[in-house]
Amino acid sequence: MALLGAICLAGCQTNNADTVIRIDKAQGSQENIASLTAVINANPQDPEGYNVRGSAYGRAGEFSRSLADFNQAIQLNPKFYQAYANRALVYRNMGKQPEAVADYNMALQINPNYDVAYIGRGNIYRSAGRDDDAFSDFSKAIQLGTTDGRAYHGRGLIYQKRNQQDKAIEDFSKAISLAPNSPEPYNGRGTSYVALNDDDNAFADFNHAIELNDKIAESWANQALIYERKGDKAKAARSYQHAINLDPSYQPAKDGLARVRTS
Repeated sequence: MALLGAICLAGCQTNNADTVIRIDKAQGSQENIASLTAVINANPQDPEGYNVRGSAYGRAGEFSRSLADFNQAIQLNPKFYQAYANRALVYRNMGKQPEAVADYNMALQINPNYDVAYIGRGNIYRSAGRDDDAFSDFSKAIQLGTTDGRAYHGRGLIYQKRNQQDKAIEDFSKAISLAPNSPEPYNGRGTSYVALNDDDNAFADFNHAIELNDKIAESWANQALIYERKGDKAKAARSYQHAINLDPSYQPAKDGLARVRTS
């Protein structure tokens, strides 16, 4: 039960793919920014140009410039709901959650069928522990027919937290079908398999998550937990240590390493 609690803690903390901005050197390159700036200079009254460049600045981690561009896009077109949602994502990365929620609310006021805004707001609610509100937003996006796997992944995490593991696995599997190259739903589904004592399927999912991206501490800690459950403390210790090397603050890996070294 202690091991199961450890992996459930890790799983329930999982962040959805692209719920925060990931730095993309190609999109945020000086060459790309210069090209987008040239487009804006040629069409300074077109809000779309500012929206696109704002996204590029966000990918580059230049959040103040990103906000300035989204502000300009919204000033030029106050009904530009995509720009509100994009600005919300930047606010979230800056730790300004109320501002982010306000922008998602505005995007949905303008377009009540905008699935991206429901997913973004749902992720903020889930992070804040407002699971019922998050569940409602993810379900609304799914009801609208979203093809964005993040909605299923987010709802799957809530099902998992509610110990509705079969429903969680179903949602994680749908997320995988929509985003097969994303490691997060594999980690999520693997965690639910562990809760059902299906270690073989869990191990396969955690290993595949590592194959997709070997820089995520959670994946290595999850793999380590399966080794630990199998009694292979040496392999567990190596995987826990690898997770800590990737993220020294990742508590499930630190706790796991302490267990296998002292037991």
